[in-house]
Amino acid sequence: MAMARLEPLRLLLRLPPRRRSRLFAAAFVPSAAASADPDDPLKGLEAAGVEQKEGKQGGQLRKRVIFGLGIGFGAGGIVVAGGWVFTVAIAAVVLAGAREYFGLVRSGGITAGMTPPPRYVSRVCSVICALMPILTLYFGHMDVSVTSSAFIVAIALILQRGNPRFAQLSSAVFGLFYCGYLPCFWVKLRCGLTAPALNTKLGRHWPVLLGGQAHWTVGLVATLISISSIIAADTFAFLGGRAFGRTPLTNISPKKTLEGAFAGLTGCIIITVLLSKILSWPTSLISATAYGVLNFVGSLFGDLIESMIKRDAGVKDSGSLIPGHGGILDRVDSYVFTGALCYSFVKIALPLFGV
Repeated sequence: MAMARLEPLRLLLRLPPRRRSRLFAAAFVPSAAASADPDDPLKGLEAAGVEQKEGKQGGQLRKRVIFGLGIGFGAGGIVVAGGWVFTVAIAAVVLAGAREYFGLVRSGGITAGMTPPPRYVSRVCSVICALMPILTLYFGHMDVSVTSSAFIVAIALILQRGNPRFAQLSSAVFGLFYCGYLPCFWVKLRCGLTAPALNTKLGRHWPVLLGGQAHWTVGLVATLISISSIIAADTFAFLGGRAFGRTPLTNISPKKTLEGAFAGLTGCIIITVLLSKILSWPTSLISATAYGVLNFVGSLFGDLIESMIKRDAGVKDSGSLIPGHGGILDRVDSYVFTGALCYSFVKIALPLFGV
């Protein structure tokens, strides 16, 4: 009888350490263990672990949905308002994202292979990044602010005490580009393209609590379509990858699959074409499809670049600012490069090809 009671213990000791720790943790969930097969203790412990994991995932999903809807409605109102409301919101997001970026640069995983910029330089860079969208709206361009910022940061790094390293300069300047310069294109897209006014099916004006009446300009419509198509790409990619995903897309992000990427591309194009018919821009099916493909490519590679930074930093999320979603960079990584691509499409590709 004593030997029979010791048999489950022997089985546990033969297991790998990682699986053994999961089984011991799951033993504290009595509901699943009690409903499992009494003749197989290990099976009961595994069932308890599955139940605990499913309950945790369900709670995280509900939290993601609630906060995601809140962020979506809030962002929609800010985009429609435009002007200083939109620009200040971009600046706030940029400041939070820059702080997360320089936090990742200073994390143990990255600092093991390079020398990060000093803490005071990281803080100065974060503030400069937040000022870039405001200066872009005020001056109408961003060449002077970007060049001056890079020069100031380079001088500060060279004059620091100790032994300045090129890795410090490269990571700081890339932070200015990634967190400050690229988001400025959203300001140029939304607030810079004010003509012509479009005769959309929703009417020429739209009542807004902040900013009065919003005119349906190319900038507003292009921004709304871009953001909506990126959300559609992420949603379709998640659902398609979960249902049909078999082929890994890249080693940078193992969870992404080729099937999920194709589903995301399809959803992005569908939403772009539908909204183009409703909002009367772009005017042709070819240009609307091209705009959808461009949004998908920008969102996908923006996501992969942020995943590469997090992988080198050795973290799962860039931060914990948004419950259930991680950090700011985890939510806006798909938008970082897309604004520049969309602005170039509207200003260069459409006039050049006339489609």
